[in-house]
Amino acid sequence: MGQVSQGSSGFQLGAAEPHGGAFLAQPPSSRRGSRRSASGVARVVILVVILAFLLVPLVGMIEFSTRGDYGARSLDSYAAIFSYPNMVDGIVTSLEIAALTVLGMLALLVPTMVWTVVRVPRMRRVVEFLCLLPLAFPAIVLVVGIVPIYRWMGQNLGAIGASPLTLALIDIILVLPYSYRAIDSSMRSIDTATLADASRSLGASWPRTILQIIVPNLRGGILSASVLAIALVLGEYTISSLLSFQTLQVVIFLLGKRDPYVSVAVSFGALIFAFVLLFVISRFAPGAVHRGQHTVEEPA
Repeated sequence: MGQVSQGSSGFQLGAAEPHGGAFLAQPPSSRRGSRRSASGVARVVILVVILAFLLVPLVGMIEFSTRGDYGARSLDSYAAIFSYPNMVDGIVTSLEIAALTVLGMLALLVPTMVWTVVRVPRMRRVVEFLCLLPLAFPAIVLVVGIVPIYRWMGQNLGAIGASPLTLALIDIILVLPYSYRAIDSSMRSIDTATLADASRSLGASWPRTILQIIVPNLRGGILSASVLAIALVLGEYTISSLLSFQTLQVVIFLLGKRDPYVSVAVSFGALIFAFVLLFVISRFAPGAVHRGQHTVEEPA
């Protein structure tokens, strides 16, 4: 074998071999091993920092809410949650608002996005801009704008206008940016226009096309958008408080002045509820079982 020469790129080029061609001398394996070990350590450090950031507050909530007499641990705070009528009413009210928000958001967003993609694709940017617009306005600004509307509803619509369930109207607007992104990412993974045209050519109406053809293919995005909407409604405080509605977060704040242990216990329960929803979506959403699996075609 001939002598080895130094290439311009820093690699060692071998001289031509008897059978022709040249070879690249491999870099030392120790250098590659050190890089892999450094990247592995960096990943572990990042993972530990993220877990600490997420878990330390939860551990603190558990430690505080389970404090008993004389340093003992007790679950009395969790057992006392349902002994407060206002707390039960706040939980039920927030869940009802969340359900109405999800239904209204889906009824407004899904047909609009499908119609935009199929019929007027040039309006897709306009719809996206309108859906993302609520991110530019703080909640306090929205409250100032909608107070006259809610005052008129309370004076002219009776019990319906004064009901806290009317918060679903403003919550639908608040969840649009997050729900739009979830559904849009799912819609981009399928050929919505082709599915709609094929369904229409076979004689299906638009409602049937959306409900039986498009929606089943968007199930993952719809479930993700629903979870985001529920999480936002359960955590919303500013608008509910300024409009004097007794929702979950408002009751937790008021209860914190009276019994902070029960207040923290309810907050921890709300976090666990949101976590369970996310787990259910990631576990049972379409394609979750086959995620990460790749089909390998054998040569004929």
